[in-house]
Amino acid sequence: MTKRNTQQRRRAILDRLAEQGEVSVEALAEQFVTSEVTIRKDLAALEANGLLLRRYGGAVPVPKEMITDPAESRVSARKQAIARRAADLILDHNRIILDSGSTTTAALLPELSRKQGLVVMTNSISIANALRELENEPTILMTGGTWDPKSEGFQGQLAEKMLRSYNFDQFFIGADGLDLDRGTTTFNELYSLSGVMAEVSREVVVMAESEKIGRKIHNLELPWSVVSYLVTDSDIAPEDQRRIEKHGVEVITTGT
Repeated sequence: MTKRNTQQRRRAILDRLAEQGEVSVEALAEQFVTSEVTIRKDLAALEANGLLLRRYGGAVPVPKEMITDPAESRVSARKQAIARRAADLILDHNRIILDSGSTTTAALLPELSRKQGLVVMTNSISIANALRELENEPTILMTGGTWDPKSEGFQGQLAEKMLRSYNFDQFFIGADGLDLDRGTTTFNELYSLSGVMAEVSREVVVMAESEKIGRKIHNLELPWSVVSYLVTDSDIAPEDQRRIEKHGVEVITTGT
């Protein structure tokens, strides 16, 4: 199944949902002459983009009260643009790490469907579940460790030991703040695992909106010395970009 055919089928699913108000996996599989597993992956991808809600055996439209306002939509569009630009750095068959606890990192997930033969390590159950729904079926690795509800990911020495058993091409991570002199900052007190993820990766890709520059957050997560790329929006001030680039970081901007 080509990417184009997948997109056409998903548009047709939304059309049918709009007409009928509800769709079932069984009926969709019969209509499109495909497996129920493929249809479930379609519904998962559409739900991840806020286009429907899955229910047992099928899907229903998103209730009006759950539809975001225009301001929230603009924020979401900015994160998605950053994710698309970051995904351009990923080659087929790359071995990558996705950190937990970032909506920007989560926005990268649908973009991974464009890549083949990926191996993806994560410390997040929700990210692992979303990866499982991708039609290109990447190989999924989990760190294990101790569950931390604040970061919604596994942390601790066991997770660090697991990570050090592998080598990766890229590590993708978001940020609560960007300190122009120090690096990325976080509200999370348990951030040592991020350092290990960076340590075992050839490239570190930080994805963050420009509005996070200058936020006063005391926890330094990653120093600029370990960061390869910062992917951000085009609203970043030229002077801020130059200061970050002086640390040896390549700044990539979107058109959003």
